[in-house]
Amino acid sequence: MLNLSGYQILTHLYESANSIVYRGIRAADNQAVIIKVLKQDYPTPAELARYQQEYEITQHLNLDSVVKAYSLELYQNTLVMILEDFGGSSLRMLMDERTFTLSEFLQIAIQIVDSLGNIHAAHMIHKDINPSNIVFNPETGQLKIIDFGIATRLTRSNPTLKNPHVLEGTLVYISPEQTGLWITARTFTPSASPFMNCSPTSCLLKLLMPWS
Repeated sequence: MLNLSGYQILTHLYESANSIVYRGIRAADNQAVIIKVLKQDYPTPAELARYQQEYEITQHLNLDSVVKAYSLELYQNTLVMILEDFGGSSLRMLMDERTFTLSEFLQIAIQIVDSLGNIHAAHMIHKDINPSNIVFNPETGQLKIIDFGIATRLTRSNPTLKNPHVLEGTLVYISPEQTGLWITARTFTPSASPFMNCSPTSCLLKLLMPWS
């Protein structure tokens, strides 16, 4: 369990290949926070740079539809990101616990589209929209986008994707900017995802030729 000075860890929320996420309390002001730490004890310079970029992009956006980034702190040989906790859970976790009604689905879908519109208006492409990166609070109806680790900032000098010839993100949810958003919607509706249990090659073929 993480032992971070100035924070009380309440519960382990999630673990991915790259990071571990906890829910906790910031001691200075008793603020509820999400604590995200790189999983490797000795992350590579590239991993640290990507984490730094994720923090800077998240903090820069400052949108109601994007989780707030409070601070980036050193912990032993790695970095810890302190994020807003608005009481939500990822759609992935919620989908494992319940089935969404049509009304709930439409409410969530509209909020996702509005959120992406605000992000794109800020000249940012997320590139990994999937149920794990969409956090929803069923009690308040509030929804926020998280995890900008592979996001691209579009500028006048860089008006295109960073790696236009490389597919980035979760394969079965590859962003529409790269190939094709309806997949996230299909996943938490009653019918199964069209990419359930498919191999990387067959998933890619379905993405590139959805009519086949």
